[in-house]
Amino acid sequence: MYDFHIHSDYSMDCKYLMEEMVIEAINNNMKSICFTDHMDYDVTENGIDIDFRTNDYFKKVKQVKYKYLKNIEILAGVEIGMQPHLSERYDDIIDSNPFDFVIMSVHSINRKDIHLDRFTCDKSPIDALTEYYEYLYQCVNSFNNFDVVGHIDYIDRYFDESTTLPNFDEYSHIVEDILKLIIEKGKGIEVNTAGIKYGLEYYHPKLEILKLYKELGGEIITIGSDAHSPEFIGYEYKGAEKLLRELGFKYIYLFKERKKFPIHIG
Repeated sequence: MYDFHIHSDYSMDCKYLMEEMVIEAINNNMKSICFTDHMDYDVTENGIDIDFRTNDYFKKVKQVKYKYLKNIEILAGVEIGMQPHLSERYDDIIDSNPFDFVIMSVHSINRKDIHLDRFTCDKSPIDALTEYYEYLYQCVNSFNNFDVVGHIDYIDRYFDESTTLPNFDEYSHIVEDILKLIIEKGKGIEVNTAGIKYGLEYYHPKLEILKLYKELGGEIITIGSDAHSPEFIGYEYKGAEKLLRELGFKYIYLFKERKKFPIHIG
């Protein structure tokens, strides 16, 4: 099992040490994990930067990597919170550090945090979804220095429980454009199993998006739990792998030193 989306106390929203996460990963028989701690620049109207000291980060990864070398493979990645105006800034930080893997996610839209600033609150569901996916397209279009797009339908977590989301057909054309662009750039997407944890009935992305990605010729795909605590490492991994196999995907991908490696499913 290979969990390529894990956080530690180097992320502001995680209190668990890397070593605690690694020990649980070993207990769960994981073969390889990748820490992907948060870097989110220029967030909220106050322009807050959420990041970590990369020297300390790589030093700590190196410590746990060699301490548990015989038990598990440990890699060092990053999850960037993309906004189009941040492209050069993220290029600089990624190019100057030896990340194995880069997830590009959208957590904020025009500096408005989707969760903290309640982005979906005063919008109709279709307007919120349209604005989100159009922004995601801009992010993918404006940036190349990433490996996969994280939790593509992340916004689904943040609608009121009583809200009925529009049928996928109503906004699928925008998602299709995004997926085509991802494939054209030679990038991939992740299956982020945290959707279930957050009360949805599906992983990120939902089944319709996974099917569309496959139909369009998409192949590069990773599996990540988005774990912020040890008990969620490898969460729903077998279920995600089974789903991908049923959809016709033959491989999941690992990334080391920004190079991709296919691993046969099952």
